[in-house]
This record gives sequence, C-alpha cells and structure tokens, in this order.
Amino acid sequence: MPEIATISAENRERVGKGNTRAVREAGLVPCVIYGDKKDPVMISLESKLLGREIGQKGFFVRQYDIEVDGTKHRVLPRDVQLHPLTDQPIHVDFLRVTADTKLHVNIEVVFLNEEESPGLKRGGVINVVRHDIEVICAVANIPTAFEVDLTGLDIGDSVHISDLDLPEGVVPTIADRDFTVATIAAPTIVVEPEPEEVELEEGELEEGELPEGEEGEAVEGAEAPDGDKAEEGGDSKDSRS
Repeated sequence: MPEIATISAENRERVGKGNTRAVREAGLVPCVIYGDKKDPVMISLESKLLGREIGQKGFFVRQYDIEVDGTKHRVLPRDVQLHPLTDQPIHVDFLRVTADTKLHVNIEVVFLNEEESPGLKRGGVINVVRHDIEVICAVANIPTAFEVDLTGLDIGDSVHISDLDLPEGVVPTIADRDFTVATIAAPTIVVEPEPEEVELEEGELEEGELPEGEEGEAVEGAEAPDGDKAEEGGDSKDSRS
C-alpha cells in the first residue's frame, strides 16, 4: 500500500463568490471535504502543491490525510475543476473514507515487456481497448494500476480481464462477460495507387513531345539567351569606340 501523504489545509469558514475569489487571488484553491455522514468542511490548499499532486499519475486513487485545525481527515480525491484556459485547479472535492469504505474507481492499465512480444517485433501494434478499468473495492485495496505483461503475445492475440491479476476484493463493474482489454493487431500497410495510363487519341502528342520532323529547328524571330548574342561580322563592341 502506498504511503499516505499528509497535507495541511486552512479552514475556510466564509463561503460565497467574493470569498472564493479572494482565496484564489491569495494563491490558494478552495476545496471541500464531505462524506462519512459528517458535515462538510470548507478548506483551501496551496495552489502549487495541489497542482503537483494532480500532475502525478494515479491522483484519483491516492489517499491523503488532510489536517485542518489539528484534525486529520482521511480522504480520496473525487472531482477536480480546472481553469478552461490555464488548466490550473480551481476547486477540488475530497471524500472522507475509512479502510472499509467501498467505492467505484477507475484504475489505469499499463503495458509491460513490449520488447518480448513476437507480434510487436514483427511490426504489429497494440490496440488498446480499455486505457482504464472501473472496479468496485474497499479503499484499503485500491490498486495503483493494472499491469499487462505482453511477453509471448503474437499478432492476433488478445488480453481479457480474466488475464489480469486482480487483488482480492477488487471486482470489475462489468462482471457478466470476459471483456477485451487490448489486442496485438497486424501492421497497417498503405498501398500507393498505381498511376493511371492515359490512352492518347491518334495524332495527339504527349506532354513535352515535339511534332515529327521539327526536333532541333529554331523558331523564327526567337532571341538567343543572354550572353549568346553576337553581331554578324565579329565584335560586338560599340562602333563609336
């Protein structure tokens, strides 16, 4: 079980748009702790600290002890609101939990040993059907990720939920079928279309082709390129010199 980090928070007794704006201007993020049949607690957390935590993988399955006025609340992040332009957190909901609390969580799927897959060595690709899997479990048993070992998988092979090693007490919300998590698909080959042959009508010339018997003939009145002009009879110097 991962170590549970402790975060200090400020009690936010006043609520409302004006107070929320002042909290954000002070570099803090308004948050709320709710659940466990207790009154909600309005708090504010340091924006930079919260941003670092949200940026790490597995934020929504990581438990925290939030300390407010000397009291610790064991919580699990449940919802984050981000600014539409900056992607910075502007509000977070935390759920109070105990070791026996059961809830729905989405667990990330990670793939290991790609270099040991014959199918990938031959140019195949991983077709990921589910990047995460929703499960029901007690908070104490929340996995950080589901690992899929690709060793020995060839093109056409599939990985199903039954192939994953789920911890005790962790049950997929889809329990009525052995759904697919990923497959090893054949490489996509792009076939370049062959150029179409254009049939010429009788007497029609291909592009750049000269009429028969005219090859090499000069065109009357055409000027020679610069540097090739010369006056008839020799020198091209000015006659006034």
